[in-house]
Amino acid sequence: QVHLVESGGGLVQAGDSLRLSCAASGRTFVSAAMGWFRQAPGKEREFVAAVVRSRGGTYFVDYADSVKGRFTISRDNAENTVYLQMNSLKPEDTAVYYCAIDTTPYTTGLRTLRNYDYWGQGTQVTVSS
Repeated sequence: QVHLVESGGGLVQAGDSLRLSCAASGRTFVSAAMGWFRQAPGKEREFVAAVVRSRGGTYFVDYADSVKGRFTISRDNAENTVYLQMNSLKPEDTAVYYCAIDTTPYTTGLRTLRNYDYWGQGTQVTVSS
């Protein structure tokens, strides 16, 4: 059984930083895509960032336009963990943040929510103005 556990959320002020972590257990995910999504009240869950290893061994990352330049996704395969460093936070970043795994090896559909097989329980990020 695969479990994803997020941590690192909290209440911060605009301009502050937070680092989210997501630890995966149950199997290894070297070739799987690991991503972050978020859902604000009254809105649909949306893509934030994802990282996947290519067949050649390099890593490809993708970001939503709204977070590009402010957020950085990274992963530690040895620890089955994915991180989301969030800088220059804005009130519109307020949401529940979810990590997810798409177990299809070398997948290219990083932004497609339904491609992800496993989800964490979410961690709240609140940014005050």
